[in-house]
Amino acid sequence: MIEVNHLNNTFHLKSGDVTALRDVSLHIEEGSVYGVIGYSGAGKSTLVRCLNLLEVPDSGSMTIGSSGEITLRDGKPYLQGKPMTGRQQSRLRRGIGMIFQHFNLLDRSTVFDNIAYPLKYTGTSRKQIETRVRELLALVGLSDKIDVYPSQLSGGQKQRVAIARALAANPKILLSDEATSALDPDATESILALLKELNRKLGITIVIITHEMAVIKAIAHRVAVMEEGRMVEEGSVYDIFSAPKAPITRKFIASASPLGKIDKLMAKDSALVHVKPGELLVKLTFQKECASEHVLTTAARRFGFDLNIVLANMEYLHGNPLGGMIGILSGEAHNIENGIQFLSENHVTTEVLKDGSAD
Repeated sequence: MIEVNHLNNTFHLKSGDVTALRDVSLHIEEGSVYGVIGYSGAGKSTLVRCLNLLEVPDSGSMTIGSSGEITLRDGKPYLQGKPMTGRQQSRLRRGIGMIFQHFNLLDRSTVFDNIAYPLKYTGTSRKQIETRVRELLALVGLSDKIDVYPSQLSGGQKQRVAIARALAANPKILLSDEATSALDPDATESILALLKELNRKLGITIVIITHEMAVIKAIAHRVAVMEEGRMVEEGSVYDIFSAPKAPITRKFIASASPLGKIDKLMAKDSALVHVKPGELLVKLTFQKECASEHVLTTAARRFGFDLNIVLANMEYLHGNPLGGMIGILSGEAHNIENGIQFLSENHVTTEVLKDGSAD
């Protein structure tokens, strides 16, 4: 379990102060996969570095696993009211593995030595280290690469080695800071599948930092959206995708959905989105409660309106269906109004993108 309360952190640079975290609070359940998404400068990487005290926040408090409450005052950590010792901070970090965008492998060391490195100074015997490294290589699917060097590996394989190294000390928490950003789509899919499997097999809590909503959709249970150091929205992945509130969240979701093409169509004034007086260009979102029902067909027949479909998409998030459609509604104004009301009562949300009567 990770509990973060009212974290604030400001970097004091020659060019001026930069506030990276502004009153950030979050709760991450043990054994879950939690995503934090934001553009560059949003504060997400600072947040993840604060969780293992690589960066010490100016103020706030945290509980990381079984650490007890850590309070932060003037950029210093305190445990049970007393300054944390170096040994206490090291113990905290040993329970947290971390993987990065650029792997951070030792180029002149073999795969074996890269993975063994965190164990060499912990009093672990050579035989125990060898057993552990072989276990980890089997876990990440690289048993045949034990004696090769990083230069002989693909990007996806390098990240698998980095994940094995992060798991060497049996951490309860794994932090992933843009771990797939440097990978091609196939390698990204492979690494996300591996992280998902590790979460299932080991029960390890994973915190994913990313700027790609597709990564969140593929693996996370819950997600926090950050902007300019603040957490602007938080919730289950399904709820965030089905009913985003913040403008930046809607932008992220559009980037990960075929329905996001509507913005370009409207910007280019495409003929596909032209609406006549009395017509509405709408986005319909079908919640899980109605995704398998004939709600739209029933509404069109009952209230006598037509729908010209422009874009449509149906997907499953954690086993629950989420459907979306963009189209042009036409018919008598009161029929359309009654139809939209019926849809709302049956778990279909309607967003008007363009009103032909307003042109």
